[in-house]
Amino acid sequence: MTNKEAVQKAKERRGQMLLGGGESRNEAQHQKGKLLARERLDLLLDENSFVEHQRYMRGRSSEMGLGSKRFDGDGVISGTGTMGGKRVFLFAQDFTILGGSLGEMHAERIVEAQRLALKNRTPFIQINDSGGARIQEGVLSLQGYAKIFRANTHASGVIPQFSLILGPCAGGAAYSPAITDFIFMVDNISSMYITGPQVIRAVTGEEISQEDLGGAGAHTAKSGNIHFRFSSEQDCMTTVKKLISYFPSNNGELPPRTVSDDPADRKTPELEEILPENQRKPYDIKDYIGHIFDQGSFIEVHADYAPNVVVGFAKLNGHTVGIFANQPKFYAAALDINSSDKAARFIRFCDCFNISIVTLVDVPGFLPGVNQEHGGIIRHGAKVLYAIAEATVPKISLIIRKAYGGAYIAMSSKALGYDRTLALPTAQIAVMGAEGAANIIFRKEIDGAGNPDEIRQQKIDEYKDSVMNPFVAAELGFVDDVIDFEDSRIELIRSLEMNLGKQEERPKKKHGNIPL
Repeated sequence: MTNKEAVQKAKERRGQMLLGGGESRNEAQHQKGKLLARERLDLLLDENSFVEHQRYMRGRSSEMGLGSKRFDGDGVISGTGTMGGKRVFLFAQDFTILGGSLGEMHAERIVEAQRLALKNRTPFIQINDSGGARIQEGVLSLQGYAKIFRANTHASGVIPQFSLILGPCAGGAAYSPAITDFIFMVDNISSMYITGPQVIRAVTGEEISQEDLGGAGAHTAKSGNIHFRFSSEQDCMTTVKKLISYFPSNNGELPPRTVSDDPADRKTPELEEILPENQRKPYDIKDYIGHIFDQGSFIEVHADYAPNVVVGFAKLNGHTVGIFANQPKFYAAALDINSSDKAARFIRFCDCFNISIVTLVDVPGFLPGVNQEHGGIIRHGAKVLYAIAEATVPKISLIIRKAYGGAYIAMSSKALGYDRTLALPTAQIAVMGAEGAANIIFRKEIDGAGNPDEIRQQKIDEYKDSVMNPFVAAELGFVDDVIDFEDSRIELIRSLEMNLGKQEERPKKKHGNIPL
C-alpha cells in the first residue's frame, strides 16, 4: 500500500467514524427531536476545543450476531474540551450506534475518560442516551457498569460531576447519574427508570406511560432524582455552562470570583415591605434572594422538589455561595423528610467544593405528623444537622422571622458551627412559638383566670418580649448582630468576606457515618 493509499484509507475510515450509525439513523435521531452526540458536544464546548480520545475502539464480542455490528467508537464519544476556558472531560453516548447500548469497550472508553478527569482534577460531564446494557455481551456489560459506578464514587467530592439525560437511561445505567452531583433532563426527550412500563405492567399490573414513570416531570417533582428540568437541549446546555463557571475545577481550589456590577454597598429597604406584618402570612423567600444577592446570579437547584426549602447558587459581591433558605409559601416553611434530604445533599456538595453557605431563616420547626414520624423525620432531619456540623466552609445565617426548635439549630446555631449569625429586628428565636409556649408554661394560671383569653394574650406577649426577642440571643452571644432590613446585603457581604480565610480541621477518620 502506498503512502497516498494509506492516507486515503485513513480519511475514509475517519469519515465513516464521524458519521456514527449512518445518515438514516442520524436522521431518525433528528426526527425524535434529539441532537446527535457530536452536535451536543459542539453545543456544550468552546469552539474547536474538543479532543477525542480512543475514537477507533471497537467491541470485541462476536456473539449473537455482533460480529457484523462492530463500529468505531462502539457507540460512545469521549474526550476533553473547554467550557468558558475551563478544562472538562466528558462523554456522549451515540444512540445511532446499537441504540447507545453499553458493552465492554463502550464502558472502557467511559472509564478512561473518568480516570483522566480525576487525574487532571477537572469536572466530568456524562451525556446519557442509551437503551441500557448490551444484552448480547452479557456479564461484560454488567462489569462495565460496575467500573463506571466505582469511578463515579471515587471522583465524588474530588471533582464536580454532571449527568445530562438526553434520551433513555434505563436499568443499571440510571445508577451512575444518581452518584453524580447534578442531573439534568429535557421534557419529552429524557427518561430514566430501573424497570420500564412494560416490566411494571407484567409484575404489578400497574399501567403507566414512560413519561409519567420516568420523564423529567416525574423526577423533578415526585422522586427528586433530578435537579434541573428544561424544555430544550439548548437551554439545558446553557445552564450547565453557567453552573460550571460558578464552581472550582476540584476540591483543592476555591470557586472563581467574578467582578460584580451590583454594588456591595447597595441598600435593601424593600425587604421590610416584603415581610408581612401578620406573622402567619406567607411570602416568597425568592424575593429576598433576588434583592440580597448579586442581581440575576441565582441558579435554583431542585426547584420543583420539596418546595418548602429553596437551595441554589448565587453570587455575593462576586463570590459563589450556596443558599439554604426556608420558603414560607409551602408548609409554613417547616422542614420535612424530603426538604431535609434536599438540603443535606446540597450542603455537602458546597462543603466538598469550598463554597460558602448562607442561610435565610424563617422556620417554625420540623413538620409534625404521624406520616413524618413513621417515615423517619428524626433520621432525615439529622442529615441536615450532620451536614452543617460536618461542613468546614464559611457558614453565615440571617434570621428573618421564626427560628424555632431543632430547625433553628440546623439553620442558625453557632453551637452547631455557624461562623456568624445575624438577625433582623423581627426575628423570633425560641424552642417553639409564643402561643404554644404560653399554653404550656402558664396553663394553670390561664385556666384558673376569669378571663382566660385576656390572660393568655398577656402571657404570649410577655413570652415574646422576654424570651423570643433577638436581643436576648444577642446578649448571650448566640446572635452576632441585630441589623436593619436595609443593611442585609451589606452585612452579609461583610460577614462572608471576614470568614473567607477560615480554616477548620476535623478529627482524622476514614469517613463519618451520616444517618442515611
